[in-house]
Amino acid sequence: MDEEERVYQDLQRHLNNQPVGYPATKSGAEIRILKRFFTREEARLAMHLTYKPSSLDYIYESVKGSGISLNDMESMLNGMLGNGVIGHHEKEGTRYFYTIPFVVGMFEGQLKKLTPEFLSDVEAYTTDKAFGLEFLSTKLPQMRTIPVGKSIPVDHHVTTYDHLVDIIKGTDGPFAIHECMCRKIAAMKGNPCQKTSRNETCMAIGNTAKNSIGNGMGREISREEALDIAAQNEADGLVFQPSNTQKVDFVCACCGCCCGMLRVQKMLYRPVDYWSTNYYASVTAENCSGCGTCVERCQVNAVSIDDGLGVSSVNLDRCIGCGNCVVSCPSEAMSLLKKEKEMVPPASSEALYDIIMANKKGKLGKIKLAATLMLKK
Repeated sequence: MDEEERVYQDLQRHLNNQPVGYPATKSGAEIRILKRFFTREEARLAMHLTYKPSSLDYIYESVKGSGISLNDMESMLNGMLGNGVIGHHEKEGTRYFYTIPFVVGMFEGQLKKLTPEFLSDVEAYTTDKAFGLEFLSTKLPQMRTIPVGKSIPVDHHVTTYDHLVDIIKGTDGPFAIHECMCRKIAAMKGNPCQKTSRNETCMAIGNTAKNSIGNGMGREISREEALDIAAQNEADGLVFQPSNTQKVDFVCACCGCCCGMLRVQKMLYRPVDYWSTNYYASVTAENCSGCGTCVERCQVNAVSIDDGLGVSSVNLDRCIGCGNCVVSCPSEAMSLLKKEKEMVPPASSEALYDIIMANKKGKLGKIKLAATLMLKK
């Protein structure tokens, strides 16, 4: 093995030790992807970062023995940040850098740099069972589902972190909007989205928005534009999936035909076991006309028409509580109910990854997960 190959394998192992790992595969696609993301010098530097934000001075203390200057090190970090493969925020004039997962993170950072060769490697990697087990084995999902606003009855107490309008109004910003990565890839493959003709549907907020604007992936929008785009997403029947945190970093607007997350959801036997949501849909049978609008509107195949009764039926093992069936029901037979046990998201991304790290499954845990998934196919 030559030195270059060893550097990238060392980085793969380092990233695999972060909360949401980056496992090796037999295809070697993960190494080819890293070579696209990082130069050899950047790969060496990235091994001095973890998911915990570190200041420039702190990082430099760990690398200065290699002969690199502080200015050169900062320039390399800025290059990686511009390439969308590390995270960054600034607090009280001090800059902090940290690793980000492959998904959601480095992969989405390549929005403007997609090539057939890259997508081939991504497909080989993300369809490998090692990646799937790593992605599904976290105690808390990285994302969650919140309901569309009009699906919540006025007499419901809706916490701020479950209401998109409150999220947008309650943050300092900034806001950035960018193309949906999944929808863009589907269109490149000749499969345009069946739910919306709009490309710019996914939103970044706060530090994530600053990074998105800085690396050219997204464009800055006002709070009013953010609210307007959210309303358009709701009208198109898209599913709101923000970061699984109270301080929201991003809000994806997803469809069942393109979204990688929702495609995984539809493949699982009991997807609610791996999902984070506080609501579920319910049918008032005597009001239901059996028109099937809710079936068409559902993005995750959770609603069907009962052949015997001729009315809608909700599979609670599949329902993620997005509320799209509720707002589209012409007979007002669908409603959204809050789960008895509320899932309170961690305060921040760092808190989320702390929990994931503390409960990271080892080899035995992943074997048990694989057996569970196989038995329930």
